[in-house]
Amino acid sequence: MVYRFRVILDAEEDVFRDIEMLQESTLEDLHNTIVQSFGFDGTEMASFYISNDDWNQGEEIHQFDMSGKEQGIRLMNETSLDSVLSESQTKLIYVYDFLKMWTFFVELAQIGEIEEGRDYPNLMYVHGQIPENAPDKEFTAEGEEEDFNEFDDDIDIDDYDNLSFDENWN
Repeated sequence: MVYRFRVILDAEEDVFRDIEMLQESTLEDLHNTIVQSFGFDGTEMASFYISNDDWNQGEEIHQFDMSGKEQGIRLMNETSLDSVLSESQTKLIYVYDFLKMWTFFVELAQIGEIEEGRDYPNLMYVHGQIPENAPDKEFTAEGEEEDFNEFDDDIDIDDYDNLSFDENWN
């Protein structure tokens, strides 16, 4: 079987690629195909995250094992597409380059038959150009609003004479 994906860059402008992969391909194969189809050099680290229908980030599938643990983490090169994706589980989040945070929504759009004479992976469709810089991200905890004044006791931290501590404590 062939898995047909739409890979969408999380950006203001529409930038996406439609890709076909064999179902027994690994997430590392999908990673390499995404990197090539969007024009990255492939030298940065990346991860996939299993996602629910609301695109909430779930379990991470790592590119490399840097945990130092003997077991417990999933790796891209050991994880086949058909072990994490199905007709009921269709969404992954892909993050490339953890300093720039290029973030992609990967959705399994269709499961089809292998076509004779076609090479896989297959880049079916290209729309939009990737911007020069990764789009800015705003990171907040789910269900929480940021309140940086939570402990504001009307203290002026620049007024050293009226702070209640001994400045010669050491």
